[in-house]
Amino acid sequence: MKDRARAVAGGRVRIVAGRWRSRLIDVPARPDLRPTPDRVRETLFNWLGQRLEGCACLDLYAGSGALGFEAASRGAARVVMVENDRAVLAALRRSRERLGADEVEVVAGDALEYLARAGERFDVVFLDPPFRQNALPVLLGKLPPRLLPGARAYLEAAAAVETAAPWRELRRARAGQVSYQLLQWSANDPSGVPGNL
Repeated sequence: MKDRARAVAGGRVRIVAGRWRSRLIDVPARPDLRPTPDRVRETLFNWLGQRLEGCACLDLYAGSGALGFEAASRGAARVVMVENDRAVLAALRRSRERLGADEVEVVAGDALEYLARAGERFDVVFLDPPFRQNALPVLLGKLPPRLLPGARAYLEAAAAVETAAPWRELRRARAGQVSYQLLQWSANDPSGVPGNL
């Protein structure tokens, strides 16, 4: 996969829009690190409504930080990035400092352990675990206590994940070898109003 080869060799990823538009984020050379391509991020944030003013976002497998920094650039009030690779964590912290991204918190740790211990709830969650882990079904089961009513979850995987209520699929697309989806958590949402699409 072209993006994966570039990530393994190291490089940079461009923020697509918002206050840091066209700024670059360093991507360390790590296997399994495949930043979400610009075109896919553009589509995702079109689905989310372009701006995330006031939203709390969780980037659970932060990697390059492309999704989390993009969310902050587009107005998210808070972004928590969780990552367990030391070299990747160091790069995320450097990018946070260079951008002056005070609304971004970089957390060192395992994704599932974070979900088990965190008390915060989020409007948008980005889930892009290493494909070989096949972690999405487990993550979707563990996410609900961390979600606000009507929260949306972005999934990136080798193949689309089939879901059932109270998850509702809003959108699905494919780019090369990557399938991506936007889901909405509809449990405990008395309004019944769909998300900002």
